[in-house]
Amino acid sequence: MDIARRAGLSIGTVDRVLHNRGEVSRKSQEKVMQAIRDLGYEPNMHASLLSSGRQALIAVLIPSPASGPFWSLSEEGIGRAAQATAPLGVTIRKVDYDQTDLDDFRRAARQVLDMAPSGVVVAPMFRHETLGLVEELHRREIPFVFIDSKVENDSYLAYFGMPMYESGYLCGDLLTAGHAVGHLLIVRILSDRHGQSDPTASRREGFMDYLAEHSPGCRVSQVFIDPDDPAQTRQVLDDFFKENPEVRHIVMFNSRIYLIVPWLESNAGTERRVVGFDNLEANVEALTRGTVDILIAQHPDEQVALAVQALSDRAMLDREPARKDNFMHMDILTRYNVKYY
Repeated sequence: MDIARRAGLSIGTVDRVLHNRGEVSRKSQEKVMQAIRDLGYEPNMHASLLSSGRQALIAVLIPSPASGPFWSLSEEGIGRAAQATAPLGVTIRKVDYDQTDLDDFRRAARQVLDMAPSGVVVAPMFRHETLGLVEELHRREIPFVFIDSKVENDSYLAYFGMPMYESGYLCGDLLTAGHAVGHLLIVRILSDRHGQSDPTASRREGFMDYLAEHSPGCRVSQVFIDPDDPAQTRQVLDDFFKENPEVRHIVMFNSRIYLIVPWLESNAGTERRVVGFDNLEANVEALTRGTVDILIAQHPDEQVALAVQALSDRAMLDREPARKDNFMHMDILTRYNVKYY
């Protein structure tokens, strides 16, 4: 993918040049070889690996798209990565799991291990079980890359995602606009029945540290909503604001701020400041209407594509990532700039 983009040619043309098969113009050959040099690849080694028949299998362990539209965006990145790496002899196999079901994660983890892959992309949701999985991968000398968030294990090859703690700290500043706030609400998703799934814990920690430093007297309330039960969400919010009508600041640390938009829009008339994460279509629509004030966005498709590329380079070219922690940009979206994003 990088070579094709650099050369301004199709992946198929690059494949024919590297494999020396099919008719390709001299000009196209020169473009491909120049792109390889510009990118720092070793042409002879690269071509030799391709012609040797060396193969690699990369497993991508992520929540199912049924878990939410955020993971549908990740699937788009898997598709792009598969197109880019297939000509190099790399196969990508996605293994998804229900992010609310610990047993399903265990099943998916066993499936990944049984595949004996060349590398694994891991989107961690269940901390304890993820630690067990990556420790086993390390024991088997299978490199793994975290995306979106990570658990406290230093054996990972690379991480691609937001700096989670810092994103929470930034969120605190954006929600309060740098002013002292008396009382605010964090809306959270009901977790799995084992209480292990908490991928935004580090983000929440950064947020709370910001408040401790800049608004130390702020009272922080939390409510939990069921993402599959809109009536429960309405009732929870009705009950909270009946008891706490003074609250004007609301935040969610996952990608599903859209879940509370129906309640917000049916209770319009009170000025509130609402901050969420990720540029999902429903979130962006709420931002455009002014129901949500700010979204802190990232590119999950880019994260997974870069993760697959890092593992492909490791498996096929014995190349290590330039950096272990590859922090993605944190984009601040409002109704005034979102249409240009």
